[in-house]
Amino acid sequence: MKKLRWAIDGELWELDASTPRTLEGAARAVPGKALPLGLSRGTKLFRPNQIDFMQRFMAAPFLPSYTHHLGVTIQRVLSIPVSENWSALLLGQFNLRKFLSSLKENGGGDGVHKRDLKSIGKLFLDKSLYALGFSSEVLLTPDDTLLLSSDSYYDHNSSSIPRKKAVFHHKFPHHNLTVDAAWPALFVDKETGTYWDVPFSMAIDLASLPLDSGLSYHLCLHHNHGSPKQFQGDPIAQVPASLFAGVSAKCAFSYEKNVDIWRSKAQKLKMVQPYDIFLSDPHVSASGTIGAALSANFGESSVRLVEDAEDIKHLSYHNPTLKSTLLGDIFASVSFTAHHGNFQRLVSDLTRFHVRMDFPSGSKFLSGATRLAQDLLNSHQPSPEAVKMICPTTSLSLQQQIAGPFSFRVDSGVVIDFKDKGWHIQADQPVFAIEYALQVLFSAKAIAWYSPKHQEFMVELRFFES
Repeated sequence: MKKLRWAIDGELWELDASTPRTLEGAARAVPGKALPLGLSRGTKLFRPNQIDFMQRFMAAPFLPSYTHHLGVTIQRVLSIPVSENWSALLLGQFNLRKFLSSLKENGGGDGVHKRDLKSIGKLFLDKSLYALGFSSEVLLTPDDTLLLSSDSYYDHNSSSIPRKKAVFHHKFPHHNLTVDAAWPALFVDKETGTYWDVPFSMAIDLASLPLDSGLSYHLCLHHNHGSPKQFQGDPIAQVPASLFAGVSAKCAFSYEKNVDIWRSKAQKLKMVQPYDIFLSDPHVSASGTIGAALSANFGESSVRLVEDAEDIKHLSYHNPTLKSTLLGDIFASVSFTAHHGNFQRLVSDLTRFHVRMDFPSGSKFLSGATRLAQDLLNSHQPSPEAVKMICPTTSLSLQQQIAGPFSFRVDSGVVIDFKDKGWHIQADQPVFAIEYALQVLFSAKAIAWYSPKHQEFMVELRFFES
């Protein structure tokens, strides 16, 4: 099951994180600190297209969103007809919080009561209330797509810089090729939740299509240029090494195996279409993935990656003269899913639980296990550092039908607080959501989610997700 804010391909490769901080509505994942594994860009429906769909078919005049630095904003899209294979969209964003603040300040605290319609109308002429985004998508051939976008923010501060992006996507048999360039590019560190702007970032990615079971791989050439800057308003944090200027070539291979522990053979209700066909089969299943990754890095980022890779020195090589680093490691992931209900009845027909444990660095796990074994053999209390090294990155997801097509869902990471002697288990960056299944489209949903950690709220459209 995919995390609400993160698009995940094949239960392992993290793609983009949803965020209302930019008009694009997405941020790239910061590659792993010990070994860069953030490889693929993904094929998620572009944000302006989501808004256009909801305006056309869901009678939504605008979509609201919230961030702690902008407050409440509303967005609307204007479709510009060009041709059958060429579409263009103009996205407008209005800062509702800033407008209400201006209304209150100019009204001496009484707001609308002391102002006439003409003076209120003048407030709408304030350019700092608006942001505009233009996107154009061209279907070059049935297998080739070119997307160009440009965002302009009229509220002049460090978090409202103009953004441009170009994406070329080609479909090969059983493979996807993506060429992506953004200036600046917004990244988010999944571990700390901190956002970073990189002045220029470009990636060329070739990925095999995900399979239920079997071998898959990703190949990527990535280039960053310029000094990364932290997004305004976030707590001060250390810059991830993989965001510094440099070039990296990455390859990763993995093998995944899915096993059905139990699957219901009971017949579904006749003549009743499930609200979501991907959520209509009760079952209990488990899956496991194991793989290996290799990364060659050149430039400033390679020097800093060596410092972050102390736990895998025996799997790394660094040449200070050429400013190059070669890193290699193995990784693994285990997941368990329990699904009850066919999602056909009005109530109590969907309960879904999913847990996933990731081991991003096999050598780090073995090093921690060795230290832990030595502590136990020497009758010493296990050190928190050793225990932390063997603990997987764990995430939980729970979904429960409320009524009809509406369901409640929560996704959260699970961490152990090693600073406390009791080693208490805590929730990490939980995300809460209400989902509305679009039954007529078989497997599509509108999702309204809120992240307390990031203080973000967003409404999205998703297709073919379980």
